[in-house]
Amino acid sequence: MKTYKVGVIGGTGMVGQRFISLMERHPWFQLTAIAASPRSAGKTYEEAVGARWAMDTPIPAQAKTMVVLDAQADAAKVAEQVDFVFSAVDMKKEEIRALEEAYAQLECPVVSNNSAHRWTPDVPMVVPEINPEHIQVIEAQRKRLGTKRGFIAVKSNCSLQSYVPALHPLRSFGLERVLVCTYQAISGAGKTFDTWPEMLDNVIPYIGGEEEKSEQEPLKLWGKVENGVIVNASGPAFTAQCLRVPVSNGHMAAVFADFANKPAEDEIKALWAGFKGRAQELALPSAPKQFLHYFDEPDRPQTRLDRMLEGGMAVSIGRLRPDTQYDYKFVCLSHNTLRGAAGGAVLLAELLCAEGYI
Repeated sequence: MKTYKVGVIGGTGMVGQRFISLMERHPWFQLTAIAASPRSAGKTYEEAVGARWAMDTPIPAQAKTMVVLDAQADAAKVAEQVDFVFSAVDMKKEEIRALEEAYAQLECPVVSNNSAHRWTPDVPMVVPEINPEHIQVIEAQRKRLGTKRGFIAVKSNCSLQSYVPALHPLRSFGLERVLVCTYQAISGAGKTFDTWPEMLDNVIPYIGGEEEKSEQEPLKLWGKVENGVIVNASGPAFTAQCLRVPVSNGHMAAVFADFANKPAEDEIKALWAGFKGRAQELALPSAPKQFLHYFDEPDRPQTRLDRMLEGGMAVSIGRLRPDTQYDYKFVCLSHNTLRGAAGGAVLLAELLCAEGYI
C-alpha cells in the first residue's frame, strides 16, 4: 500500500490530538499538515497545544515542530500538501458544513469526526464493519459538488459504536425494538478531570442532542443507497437515555432488545464470535482481528479493564440474559475516542484508500 499524506484540521482539540497521536506510527498515513483556529496559526504545534495536551503518550516528535496553519484562511495551502484531511474542528455546525465542503471542492477528500454532515443525504456515515457499501454514494456526492477527487465521509456518533455493532448481526432475527441507556465518558465532551472537576463524584443525566443521535443514526447506518442518496431503514424502533459519568474514557451501554423471531442465547453468542466485516476481510491496519468480544464473567466488561481491547478498536459485550419486558438484555463497551472517534475515522480512511476512493 502506498503512503498517503494526511492533514488534521482542528488538530489542537482532544479528538485532533488523538488523530495526531494515531498518525505517529501508522503504516499508510504520514502527518503532513496541521490546521486549527487563527489563535493557533503560526505557532508550532507544541506551542499551540501547550498544557492542553490530553493524551497518555507524549506529543509525537514530528508533530511538535510543525507550524500550525489556519484551517479556514489556509485551506488551499493545506489541500495542496495532502492527499486527504481528517476533520475535528470545533465550530458551529453550519460553519463546519461550509468548511468541509470547501476542502472537498479544493479536491481534498475529508474524513470527518464531526456531526455536521451526518444527515447530508449523499454523505456516507460509515462503520466499516457494518455498512461499507455506503461509500458508493460518494460518486453522486462528487457530481453534486462538481469534484473529481474531493468528497466528505463521516463516522457516526461515538456512543453508537458500543451497541450498534452488537445489534448488527442480530438483525437476521427480525430486530423490532431497542431500548438503550448509555453511560458516557467525559472525554466525549473534550474534557479531562483537571478541566472538568465538577464531574468528580457526579453523574449528569443529560448530554445535549445525544439521545436524538442515539435513536436516529442507527437507521442511517442500516439504510440503503438509492438514486444517489442514503435512504434510512424504517426500523427497528429505538429509544435512548444518555448519561455523563465520571469516567475518563469508554462509553458503556445497557441494551434491551425484542425480536420477531427470538433467537437462543447460544445463537446470539455464536453470531457475535463469528462476526467479521469488510475491515477484517481487507485486514485494514486499524481493524481489530476480533471485532466483537463476549465475556462470560458476570462483572464484565469493565471500563478500566476492557476499553483498550485490541488497541481500543474492539467492542466488548457481556451479561446477555433474558429480560422480563424485552426478549434479551446485555451490556456493551467501546473506547469513545478510539473506536468511537479518531480511531473509527482512521479505520474509515483506511477503507476509503483500500477501495480506491482516495
